[in-house]
Amino acid sequence: MPKFLYQIIIISLVLMIISTRASMSSKIKYATSENIIAKTISSPIPDSIKFAGEEVPLEFFDVKESLDREIQVNTYFHSQTILYLKRANRFFPEIERILKEENIPDDFKYLPVAESGLTNSVSPSKAAGFWQFLPKTAEEYGLEINDEIDERFNIERSTRAACVYLKETYQEFGSWTMAAAAYNVGKNALRKIIDNQKQNTYYNLFLNEETSRYVFRIIAIKLVMTNPENYGFSISQSDLYPSYCYNEIKIDTTINDLVQFAISQGINYKLLVMFNPWIKSKSLTLKKERNFFQLKIPCKDYRQNAYK
Repeated sequence: MPKFLYQIIIISLVLMIISTRASMSSKIKYATSENIIAKTISSPIPDSIKFAGEEVPLEFFDVKESLDREIQVNTYFHSQTILYLKRANRFFPEIERILKEENIPDDFKYLPVAESGLTNSVSPSKAAGFWQFLPKTAEEYGLEINDEIDERFNIERSTRAACVYLKETYQEFGSWTMAAAAYNVGKNALRKIIDNQKQNTYYNLFLNEETSRYVFRIIAIKLVMTNPENYGFSISQSDLYPSYCYNEIKIDTTINDLVQFAISQGINYKLLVMFNPWIKSKSLTLKKERNFFQLKIPCKDYRQNAYK
């Protein structure tokens, strides 16, 4: 074959490939722009909302926009919000019961969601548990922390400690909204801010970035979790995390080997710590100042039957 014919064939093939790719590209762009890209809409802000029975002044543009920011963040951080909803089914009943017993508004069940996402996390500042108590504050409010246990991870004990703190701050600062703010920034810091700015309501104070968003975040979480379908979340009951089934036993003597103790209860150490996350070691020493430990033991066959 003459060389020039060979070159013509090669050029023709190249042009054909370029033309085909251009045509495909055009079709792909059309499909993407018209059919594939979903619309993203702004999540709704209610006309009025209360936190712990106190009206949120949405007539103020800055208040409305601050709440709007947190609503959008919690609506479009899908994986996080879905996990909030799933975990709440497991843990909210116990938190709600304690709040009611302690005469704390039910809306404060959303505070540990904002603090920890209902996980036993530890922050860089060493705050820990659902309610994110710092070690010093935890001990001030009666939570025991040592090499064997850390009651910041005990949902019953830490929730009651948080209730004491919230009652104190409510009495001092005059509103539940300010009590929530104090939980984040601290009582001493809030006293100084009030004194410096001559204002005593959360919505009128200039605060640091975290605290200025804190109460709005709690309110936004409340809105989304109260009416998830209004914000695009649809989770079937079967997908929610089931409540733990357990029996409580009172331990009035030292346990030197929790691994063997768990086996004697028909479970393993992993499950023992899962149901009692305040346990930090393989032993429990009963000291003079303490009469007993309360341990949760999973119901028989709960592990395999939880979702049945």
